[in-house]
Amino acid sequence: MKITSIIAIYLLFWWGCLFLVLPFRLRSSPEPEAAVPGQVESATPRFSVPRTLLWTTIVSATAFGLFYLNYVNGWITPDLLDLSRLHDR
Repeated sequence: MKITSIIAIYLLFWWGCLFLVLPFRLRSSPEPEAAVPGQVESATPRFSVPRTLLWTTIVSATAFGLFYLNYVNGWITPDLLDLSRLHDR
């Protein structure tokens, strides 16, 4: 696999994992804090962009690592996922 393909596929994994990681550790604060005008009460008071980016990178690197290991070792192949063969049996 070319390095450009690796980078492109990793970026796809990263963006996909970003949407999986966004709801991690989001809690509304039970104690009252200064609300931003227009902010709903259920909005999280302390959202950390760097922490979210770090978790996204960790999760996407793990998922991409598993994808790449499968690509190299051929554990799950398209033939294994071909459900039309089950009808012939």
